[in-house]
Amino acid sequence: MRCSMRRTTLCGFELGAEVPAAALAVEVGPPQPSSQPWRYFFAAAAGFLLNGIDLYGVLGVSSTCTKAEIKKAYHKAALTCHPDKVPEAEREAAEIKFKAVSQAYEILYDEQKREHYDRFGLDDSNGMTNGMDGDVDLEDLLAQMFMGGMGMGGMGGMGGMPGMGSMGSGGPRRSGKGKDVVQDYDISLEELYKGKTVKLASTRNAFCPTCKGTGGKDKAKPKKCATCKGEGWVSKLRQVGRGMMTQEHVECGNCNATGETYKEKDKCRKCKGTRLVEEKKMLEIYIPRGSKDGDKIVLEGEADDQPNMETGSIVFILKEKLHDVFHREGADLSAEITVTLAETLCGFSRVVLKHLDGRGISITHPRGKVLYQGQILKITGEGMPFKKGENRGDLYLTINVELPSEEWLSCPGNVERLGELLPKPTGKPLEVDFVDEVEFDPDASMDTYGEHDAYGGSAWVDAQDEDDDDEDDDEGPQCAQQ
Repeated sequence: MRCSMRRTTLCGFELGAEVPAAALAVEVGPPQPSSQPWRYFFAAAAGFLLNGIDLYGVLGVSSTCTKAEIKKAYHKAALTCHPDKVPEAEREAAEIKFKAVSQAYEILYDEQKREHYDRFGLDDSNGMTNGMDGDVDLEDLLAQMFMGGMGMGGMGGMGGMPGMGSMGSGGPRRSGKGKDVVQDYDISLEELYKGKTVKLASTRNAFCPTCKGTGGKDKAKPKKCATCKGEGWVSKLRQVGRGMMTQEHVECGNCNATGETYKEKDKCRKCKGTRLVEEKKMLEIYIPRGSKDGDKIVLEGEADDQPNMETGSIVFILKEKLHDVFHREGADLSAEITVTLAETLCGFSRVVLKHLDGRGISITHPRGKVLYQGQILKITGEGMPFKKGENRGDLYLTINVELPSEEWLSCPGNVERLGELLPKPTGKPLEVDFVDEVEFDPDASMDTYGEHDAYGGSAWVDAQDEDDDDEDDDEGPQCAQQ
């Protein structure tokens, strides 16, 4: 996969430009014991993004070395940083370093890739970026590498990175607002027109009232969590590409991300040290009249309580149901009304529609004016109400003219009397050379319109072209006449 990157700067250097090794604080040389096990991984990983990394230095060989020397250096480095050969505490870091050494060996041992690397450095042509999976997010990779994913300030307890200074702690501190609970709420157009108040039963995790969310008995003192060492989070590795790993932080399950635990005898009897208990309560939400699809109803602080964090909210997203009669567009409504042929010609005064609040909408169509099929009638102020104020949108009625049924037309005398009443054709007959009587399908549909194009004009042209080609092939080469 080819990855195009926007040109941007990082720590004062432009990504994609040559960067001095000293500026990255990466020492290039023979593999050393893992006092700083992230150093070589950072060098190899940065090679995806920065062109200033020396792969020969990753393996600890010179640029003039032979393939045998590269292979020997690789086996030595791989043996030194193999995850099975290091203490368990350094295993994750060693695995990442092992991946980096393998990447360098893959390029330098291949003569074609090595030649390309010697001339152009690291790019997608020598297989580095081509080895990445199709779903790799480079922006996420940058954030993981340079903005805390690898813990640049302190490196998450791995000794830090020289020359980088203090750029925050090795991982995220638990603060801010907790997660919101988002849920769809289906609602009818009638309810949106009139507004609605809803009562809902809610079950959530709330701070224990006995220990007030501390998790321990009164006057009991907590101790630092042994799993996360009081940080509230632990590190784990996630693969972001073939042979490419990144470190991310997840909540510590032993202390529920608080960084503190209690001895068994000091834990709160009600919540068992979890700080949380199940709470059931009734919630009331008010949906204002005039609300629309996609609007959010927010209940602040009604989500699950979380230690050391502001409680999140419950968010209901309104989902408007389809209506059988009305269609909504903003604050306007539209509907279709049916009138008879007699009403279109002779006028009428009646209720033509039942509104969303149950009211009947009556209109008067005067005699002497004709209503046509598809004609639009606009009624001002009968649309959806606005959330603020007393104004409303408009109502648009589309006329559908109902013609007499075949049963009515079959009654003796109806057609004759109708023919006598209706005006006769006034246009001149069409002048034609001859008349062709044809049959027609009264139940046809425009769905089949255009289906015969394959047998029509375009197909005929293609066929002619093919015939011409065949004729040319049959004739073969022609000799010019002298």
